[in-house]
Amino acid sequence: MAEQKKETLAEKVKRLSRGLRGSLSDSLKDEHTGSLRSDDQLLLKFHGMYQQDDRDRREERAAKKLERLYSFMIRLRIPGGMIGPVHWEALHNVAGENSTGTIKITTRQTVQLHGILKSQIKPTIKAFDSVFLDSIAACGDVNRNVTCTSNPATSPLHKEVFGYAGEISRSLLPKTRAYYEIWLDENLLAEKEEPEDPLYKDVYLPRKFKIAIAIPPYNDVDLFTNDIGLIAIIENGQLLGFNVAVGGGLGTTHGNADTYPRVGTVFGYIPKKDILKVVYEIVTVQRDFGNREDRKLSRLKYTLDRLGVEFYKREVEKRVGISFEPAKEYQFTQRSDDFGWKQDAAGNWHYTVFVENGRVCDEHGYNLKTALLEVSKTRRATFRFTCNQNLILSDIFPKDKDLIESILVKFGVHRKTSEISQIRKNSIACVALSTCSLALAEGQRYLPSLIDKIEPILGKHGLSNEPVSIRMTGCPNGCARPYISEIGLVGTSYGKYNLHLGADAEGYRLNKKYKDDLDEAAILLELDGLFGRFSKERNSKESFGDYINRIGILN
Repeated sequence: MAEQKKETLAEKVKRLSRGLRGSLSDSLKDEHTGSLRSDDQLLLKFHGMYQQDDRDRREERAAKKLERLYSFMIRLRIPGGMIGPVHWEALHNVAGENSTGTIKITTRQTVQLHGILKSQIKPTIKAFDSVFLDSIAACGDVNRNVTCTSNPATSPLHKEVFGYAGEISRSLLPKTRAYYEIWLDENLLAEKEEPEDPLYKDVYLPRKFKIAIAIPPYNDVDLFTNDIGLIAIIENGQLLGFNVAVGGGLGTTHGNADTYPRVGTVFGYIPKKDILKVVYEIVTVQRDFGNREDRKLSRLKYTLDRLGVEFYKREVEKRVGISFEPAKEYQFTQRSDDFGWKQDAAGNWHYTVFVENGRVCDEHGYNLKTALLEVSKTRRATFRFTCNQNLILSDIFPKDKDLIESILVKFGVHRKTSEISQIRKNSIACVALSTCSLALAEGQRYLPSLIDKIEPILGKHGLSNEPVSIRMTGCPNGCARPYISEIGLVGTSYGKYNLHLGADAEGYRLNKKYKDDLDEAAILLELDGLFGRFSKERNSKESFGDYINRIGILN
């Protein structure tokens, strides 16, 4: 194991947590505050939750000398992003009873609820547990939700590939029973009965860990932004194995040149029979060599660059006992979602619903949440989440297609999905204000209105049908993956964003920062000029990102 010079507070809290228990049980019983103890706030993440507060009302509360309005976000662990109609109905009901009511589809193919009071955490988790859903390891310094190409219509072998998301998730789960004891009232284990955790031990990982699986030619999971990316290799109708990419990650820190986004490096090819072992040992190398002194430099991408690709690769091979083979040929041609109806090889149907910034709610006369509840009550569709924050009503038998479509038409879902612009279809935004403590600027609350103003500019230049990707985050941590979009907007302060340009459409290449600290008027002015040039100077079928990269206006 790499020598560590000092133990940070986070590392100490993990080590002394007694298997992620800490004093969470006592914190929950304290009725004098809506908050948890500081150490418990860190441990809570490993249970799939964050403590938050309403930042819109901080000043008001402070002026009245009142405690902040604390609440909690719960994120579910759903490997591959699929749940059944019974699960969706339960999620709908829990969201209405215990949270703000909005179901938020995340960029990691799962869902989260906000605004849950401390007293409602246990009832919420128990409600999820009653339908076999949990939030274990959805956050924290562990492997998080494993994502996979979402639409079964992409490949006849989708079911087989999708199965690896669940297998990997199970193999990398923490072994502690703390979640069940604290939230589900399971009997406490004697210390000697606590199962050993050969993967996480008592230190867990230096930081969060993300894994994605893609089925070429689809890269809807943004594979190269993950710590591990598995590219399914299919030949002659059979899944042979996976090309393995290592070291992707997007988070940065403003003003810290030592932090940077990075796309994964392809180590090579591994047959499917060995892939679980390889994934496991890639994680253990990061556990043993990752930076535990500076959390800003603790992700696998920094470990890989510090140690060197060949060293990391050889260490994995040594631990697994096999060698990476040369990577096999593959090609990504698309990473946007296929909206509307798609039929798979077995004849079943799948309808991708546009969900702007992943917000499932009833507002402004558009009752998407009610529509999806009605679909769930038919028990004729499963629900699949995409990494682009959309939802697929999936696995619909041909005889049930008309029934599902009638509901989508009745509530205007089909019209909304059909009529939106290409740039809006390719937009992603993080939660940002008012709940995220890291946010410097708006995200999901602002991007839709900004796109309202960008759409006429595209129309003016004859580009209304151009599928330009645009992504916005309220801070530089990159949750909406802005550094690998053709247009990336990264918040620096309220109303101000760095403008990033030049990623490719398929997800191989990062963009670069073009201008700093732009307000809305400046953003629109810059895009107007760039879209004008693009419409006149582009090569045949050249994407906006490729054009920007080619003309050389980026540093």
